[in-house]
Amino acid sequence: MERVVKKVYFPALSVPKLIRVAAYARVSSGKVDMLHSLSAQVSFYSDYIQKHKGWIYVGVYADEALTGTKDNRKEFCRLLGDCRNGKIDLVVTKSISRFARNTVTLLETVRELKALGIDVFFEEQNIHTLSNDGELMLSILASYAQEESLSVSENCKWRIRKNFKEGIPTFFRIYGYRFVNSKLELVPEEAEIVRMIFADYLLGMGKNAIVRKLNSLCIKAYNGGRWSDSTIADMLRNEKYTGNLLLQKSYVKDHLTKTQVDNNGELPMYSVSDTHEPIIDTKTFEMVRKELKARADKYCNNKANGNSYPFTGKLRCGICNSIFCRRASSAGTKYKRYIWMCPTFNKQGKAYCQSKQIPETILFDISAEVLGIDQFDENIFERMVDYIDVPLNNILIFHLKGGTEITRTWENNSRRESWNGASRQKAREKALNKGGFYSERS
Repeated sequence: MERVVKKVYFPALSVPKLIRVAAYARVSSGKVDMLHSLSAQVSFYSDYIQKHKGWIYVGVYADEALTGTKDNRKEFCRLLGDCRNGKIDLVVTKSISRFARNTVTLLETVRELKALGIDVFFEEQNIHTLSNDGELMLSILASYAQEESLSVSENCKWRIRKNFKEGIPTFFRIYGYRFVNSKLELVPEEAEIVRMIFADYLLGMGKNAIVRKLNSLCIKAYNGGRWSDSTIADMLRNEKYTGNLLLQKSYVKDHLTKTQVDNNGELPMYSVSDTHEPIIDTKTFEMVRKELKARADKYCNNKANGNSYPFTGKLRCGICNSIFCRRASSAGTKYKRYIWMCPTFNKQGKAYCQSKQIPETILFDISAEVLGIDQFDENIFERMVDYIDVPLNNILIFHLKGGTEITRTWENNSRRESWNGASRQKAREKALNKGGFYSERS
């Protein structure tokens, strides 16, 4: 009998797929003990995931001192981004309240991850979102978490408002003082700077000029920060420098968004006198307040027509990303000329932005050339030009709405040509008549 030999095929052994696992942790306070708790959570989850058989450790995403009612947490957003990019199969977190206390945010996030095939495991509640009853349990428990957040918020508001009625402020930061044991203690060296700011403003200096002066003197703002015109404006309006307090000038709109809004009569305010050592006397403060109003009224009158110009919002500084603004030229001429300049350069000088001011006439001419028209037409410009980049070296980069980029260079011929032989001779005679010295250097 003939021997028959058959090759036997065995099915390939299936290798179980490893699950890519990440953890999310959060604490809602920036206090040292809470940060230690966060560090402990990160260490625990790192060890927990790496020791679990069949899991691949992706990482721990941890947010510090951020409320769970907000969905703009940096690490939380990074976690979602990695989930959407297919880097994670399972997210482990301690509890629903750590993940999100807002029911809507929680369910929207869980449903999105579920559609991507990503499971979320809540340890305390022992819930897997990919299970059949996972979403029902989440809805119920998240509602409890949201109510807990509301309860905590209302208790905090009650305590703060009770303190306001008794003239006790909450913690706040203010240049010239330090908040110690619920009281403001004067910082002598900073108090001198505050007095200088008020005095300079009454002498006619603007907020931007004061900022430039402080920066040129290398004086740092609170905690070493930078000065800005908005900081100076807030200081000039702050009644705390007179030794008095006005409490509840703003309040938190709701416990979900945590948005701080101005109090325009929705809640009572509380005025408390002589609570701390003043830096500015009441008379000076009132004079500054009147001057602020007078300058504001003058500005509003000048802007009453609400004029908008062809290049408004179109010119972007390629150095600091600011939007150029229109200004009247300071050149000595009986005809008013206009220029466009970077507000950073205008307010803070070359140390912060080295961009150049551009005469409006040059913008008209170059725009017409780029658009292929004989004379500048505002309607055509608006229809065809998206924006213009303004880097260094007198360059204009036109970004057209069709996606095309056109680069042009410019030169301020009017300034160069104005310094001709006649004007040089006039300057020479003027200097010699005054008995002064004249240099040919322009």
